[in-house]
Amino acid sequence: MLFVKFILAMIPILWLIIALSVLKIAGHKACLIALAITAVLSVGYWKLSVINTVTGALEGVLNALWPICLVIIAALFTYNLTLKTGAMDKIKQMLAGVSTDKRILLLIIGWGFGNFMEGMAGFGTAVAIPASMLVGIGLDPLGSVLACFCVNTAPTAFGSVGVPTTTLATVTNLDVLPLSGDVATIQVILTLISPFIMVMIIGKGLKALKGMIPFTLVATLSFVIPWFFAAHVLGCELPNIIGSIISLIAMVLTAKVLGPKGDTEYSIEIEKKEESSLTVSEGIIAWSPFILIFILLMATSKLCPPIQNAIAGIKTNVIVYADKEVGATLGFSWINTPGVMIFIAAIIGGLIQKASLADMAGVFAATLKTYWKTIVTICSVVAVAKVMGYSGMTQDIANFLLAVTGPIHIYPLISPLIGAIGAFVTGSGTSTCVLFGPLQASTAAQLGLSPSWIAAANVMGAGIGKMISPQGIAIGAGAINMVGEESKILSAVFKYFIFYVVLAGIICFAGAMMGLGA
Repeated sequence: MLFVKFILAMIPILWLIIALSVLKIAGHKACLIALAITAVLSVGYWKLSVINTVTGALEGVLNALWPICLVIIAALFTYNLTLKTGAMDKIKQMLAGVSTDKRILLLIIGWGFGNFMEGMAGFGTAVAIPASMLVGIGLDPLGSVLACFCVNTAPTAFGSVGVPTTTLATVTNLDVLPLSGDVATIQVILTLISPFIMVMIIGKGLKALKGMIPFTLVATLSFVIPWFFAAHVLGCELPNIIGSIISLIAMVLTAKVLGPKGDTEYSIEIEKKEESSLTVSEGIIAWSPFILIFILLMATSKLCPPIQNAIAGIKTNVIVYADKEVGATLGFSWINTPGVMIFIAAIIGGLIQKASLADMAGVFAATLKTYWKTIVTICSVVAVAKVMGYSGMTQDIANFLLAVTGPIHIYPLISPLIGAIGAFVTGSGTSTCVLFGPLQASTAAQLGLSPSWIAAANVMGAGIGKMISPQGIAIGAGAINMVGEESKILSAVFKYFIFYVVLAGIICFAGAMMGLGA
């Protein structure tokens, strides 16, 4: 019976994999069909009532619109507005002053700035903004988004000022500081190698590392060392932020010294103005939306309690699910949410750059017109996740994997895979922690393993699973203007997903056998 439940519960997931990778169906169509399949299964086999199925799906749609789609559209609007005002041309010119080597620029924007965006905002910004910027300065679109997917695996755990790990500690009743340390320890190898993988992706092979190893070591060590110690000493809120700021400074300062010399194969064409170089004020104006994003996100985060507390109450809480006793409470924060902060920063930045309100309205309308399929995709897949969760389908998948692996003591090998499956379904590290965190911790206790270590494996798997989640792929497709070609992105990223999830399983298993974990 458990096997039958497992097979049936896997049908929506298998459909998405086949539809996107084999049948090459557009993401929004594939996800709408997946939602229909899930609804039929939930009502027909799991006996979830029609009203519960409908309201569960509606909860997913609303949760997808606010805050997930909000932050994605805000990020893309910000980028498109910098194109409209010409600020992106000036940003390109400034980056050319650091380096014209696309591998170095990839690390600065995709690794340093991307990790910063994950630490501050999350919700897809670490892919949407860096990938769109990389394409804007002339890098290969597909390579740019693949690289951003790969490096966004480990930072997910400490994204949005530590929300996934904080949530994991809450649902598992584990102490947050030791858990934060375990999360950093279990992910340190993946984090260390990610910049090297980025370089190989954009340079199409090992040859891209020629002349880049010293600089890449600076990039990775300047992030990982402070990131690791911050996680162990300070907790889960600051590792990404501290690590990324130090790494950005280190990379910019060493680009001229340790960057490859005379290698034109990886150079990008950035038009330089013949007249005098940009002044400091012109540079600040060009970067103003991104500077304001940093300031506003910092000011409204846990790092600034007075402001956060003052605006935290401006929200609406509702229970959409028909069964109020088990329904999740949706909180719509009308001000203190990353998407709103990014929109405010973009509008103020646009005014600084002399954009008219008509210009901004036009850019916003064009952004919605271009990315409506992305919105449909994300709404559909989050609705699938909610219906699977409420019906018990997600739990049955995890129960089967536990039953198969527990008796032969290889559960740690597949613990990250369970987290990855959760992220594939939900597209969210935080939601994956809610779904599978308690199961993973309790299973570890039953098997005599460290609950903290296995819980950390769950959030590690969640970051990896985001690579192939339809929601994540929709975000990436929107960022690089490949809406409707999600299958191409999935096919390209899948081999990296396999590598990461296998390595994660080996690390988790080795750590469990060594008795690691709080």
